[in-house]
Amino acid sequence: MPMDFVEQQERARRETSRLILYLIAAVMSMIVVIYLLVAALFLGSRHGPRYAIEELWNPVLFLSVSAGTVAIVLGGSLLKTKELSQGGSSLAIRMGSRQVNPHTTDPDERKLINVVEEMAVASGVPVPSVFVLEDENGINAFAAGDSTSDAAIAVTRGAIKLLKRDELQGVIAHEFSHILNGDMRLNMRLIGWVFGILCLTIVGKVLLRTRGRKNPLPLVGLVLILVGMVGAFFGRLIQSAVSRQREFLADAAAVQFTRNPDGMAGALKKIGGLSYGSRLATEYADEASHIFFGNARRAGWFGLLSTHPPLTERIRRIDPTFDGTFPRIALEATSQPAPAPAGASPRRRFGIPEALGTAASARSIVPAATLLSQVNAPLPEHLVRAGGILAAFPESLTAAAREPFDANALIFALLLSSEETTRAVQMKSLERQSNRSLVEATAKLFPSIAGLGRDARLALAGIAMPALRRLTSGQYAVFSQGVQCLIEADREIDLFEYALQKMARRHLESHFTPARKRVVQYYVLKPLTRDCLVLVSALARLGQDDDGSARAAFRSGVARLGLPTENVALLTGEECALPQIDAALDHLAEASPQVRARVLEACARTVASDGILRTREAELLRAMADTLDCPIPPFIELPPA
Repeated sequence: MPMDFVEQQERARRETSRLILYLIAAVMSMIVVIYLLVAALFLGSRHGPRYAIEELWNPVLFLSVSAGTVAIVLGGSLLKTKELSQGGSSLAIRMGSRQVNPHTTDPDERKLINVVEEMAVASGVPVPSVFVLEDENGINAFAAGDSTSDAAIAVTRGAIKLLKRDELQGVIAHEFSHILNGDMRLNMRLIGWVFGILCLTIVGKVLLRTRGRKNPLPLVGLVLILVGMVGAFFGRLIQSAVSRQREFLADAAAVQFTRNPDGMAGALKKIGGLSYGSRLATEYADEASHIFFGNARRAGWFGLLSTHPPLTERIRRIDPTFDGTFPRIALEATSQPAPAPAGASPRRRFGIPEALGTAASARSIVPAATLLSQVNAPLPEHLVRAGGILAAFPESLTAAAREPFDANALIFALLLSSEETTRAVQMKSLERQSNRSLVEATAKLFPSIAGLGRDARLALAGIAMPALRRLTSGQYAVFSQGVQCLIEADREIDLFEYALQKMARRHLESHFTPARKRVVQYYVLKPLTRDCLVLVSALARLGQDDDGSARAAFRSGVARLGLPTENVALLTGEECALPQIDAALDHLAEASPQVRARVLEACARTVASDGILRTREAELLRAMADTLDCPIPPFIELPPA
């Protein structure tokens, strides 16, 4: 059964609350220890060694110690959180990773990029930035970032050299599970908060170096270093408490995604057979140990501080027949992907019929339950569909998607109309907004794009996102203006243009312009009733040809919202046009995951009320889902259970 993304996001929220409690308990414990040590040093020296126990209590000193400790921990946490807010790429670079050249000829790096792109298209999210931990021979990987818009995936050199393609695919699927289920954001917060605790040691070292006659600061510094060591223990304990169970969930999701337990189990077995396993040499492994695929450092304390479950236990949950014997692995034993059978598609895997990879047609039967089961829970069939989409792209398009200038032109070309007269108007409008070379590149790419289906076009745009993030601020301004002028040139916006524009804004704007952090404002549906009716009405009118059928679809969606159908009415076309949809989505994006999931389910039931999923319905539903942070993979028809 697919994993419920709402349940997973709610679990991540509960883990955050539990993490805060752990953090408060750790800080309070350290305040007490620091106070007792400082009181013993200073009050004891003032009154002599035989002073009464009650003299240990000094309210002024306790408040000073409390304020100072909280200031250090809070200040350190805020500084680290601000540093991490730059996105997953900043953390990957700090770890010593190198971003993979999208045109690399290295076969291991090429294999990595292909697997990540395939997973991203199958998951319905933009392609994350891809990094390699060049000097790390252990088998490990991590995903970092605050959202799908700034996600990065980093893999060790040992992993891409030693793992076969299906094993690497299992590892990457594990990391995508962390991206989709809210773990990635929780992990980034944990790094910031634990760093705040460790700041006591940093401040202690500074105070220890101070000089001066009768200067008490070195003694205070010594106390902070000692307590900071205790804080390091607390930090590791917190990381371990939060991380271990979620690793089991990510393993299970990866197997569900790839339908290939041998790949996932094989990667874990190779970690056990490698002399240094998954351990890393980087000095930053400690502060981020909980974000990795495997233990990045020695477990210590008999496994109490291990951020990951024992390898044997992880493997046996996937492969119950495992006898505990690990194969001997050496870095020199570089593996290459197994050759595909003659005549087979290089993207076809695990014996899934190629027919399942066909795109949803203009009249595909896709029940509401099927739509919802695919949200944040991609299936092997989606992986096949993604492989088919990527394999069908001309090399000129995939090459263009990986370079900033060409990716800019590629998005422009995706927005050009298939109707020659309209396209001519668009090109003239673009010439007034952009430079000549960009216009020429756009015109050159259009013939290759003209034959692509809508799903393939959105997938291509997702692949272009990492390259577009490498634009300068000035180039991004030109890009934004160009997108707007192409959409407005024909004085109307179709659903594909709307979906593409929403994708670009959501996943690029925050990278180039400081954005206000989105805070949950709504935990119940009532204040968002009008916004919900706008979305349900729009989908009902879009998917039906007459008012009677539209009202029936509308009632189906409203029933899932829990609204009395006799008290609400289907909105007119003017009341649920794209501007109203845009405003409604902005409001709903500030709702809790549970509310957003309920709205999305109502939308899915509206679309599927007649048992038919039309292309235009699919495009609008995917744009809605992406804005609500509930990405949907490419729609596919699943065989009957």
